[in-house]
Amino acid sequence: MMQRNLWFSSYFYRKIRFIKMETNSVSFFSDKQYSDFKDKPLVSIWNIKNAENLGHIIRLVDNIGGEDVFLLEESFILRKSYIKRIAGMSYSHIKVHSVSFAEFLKIIPEDYSLVALETSEGSKNIYNVKLPSKIVFMLGNESYGIPSECISKCSQSVYIPMIGKNKSMNISHALSVTLFEWMRQQLF
Repeated sequence: MMQRNLWFSSYFYRKIRFIKMETNSVSFFSDKQYSDFKDKPLVSIWNIKNAENLGHIIRLVDNIGGEDVFLLEESFILRKSYIKRIAGMSYSHIKVHSVSFAEFLKIIPEDYSLVALETSEGSKNIYNVKLPSKIVFMLGNESYGIPSECISKCSQSVYIPMIGKNKSMNISHALSVTLFEWMRQQLF
């Protein structure tokens, strides 16, 4: 009997917590007014392997008012149902394109700057650079980052400073920091 009550309590708590979180978020932002971006940021990811990361990235792009995510050199099929579950409502708001890197370079608008989010030679601290308003963020594979031939096509490369012992960040977390720093620079 005790075990059943614990299960019920845990299940019930998760359901209430989700509903409350959704309600608080919706009501909190209902009276906030922010400018929309004339030039939407674009996000590209080199050879992503993790469906959960992609779901989080889709949600982040929607949070910031973006519309497109480009999967570059995708080499396997990601579980669509899992991506949808992680991305939530954002899955229907964001267009996901799967293209080669060569095709991608032809698709992006000429006046957009390609900026690598990478810890590579010549990368600059993201908090010390002015990010362009017309921007394409390029992220790398979860294990190997962005290939040097792709970084060479970028107008700049930025990194997120980390003072802790762990000097590695999940790509969806890194994109979160980067997108909101870009938004701060554009709007505030």
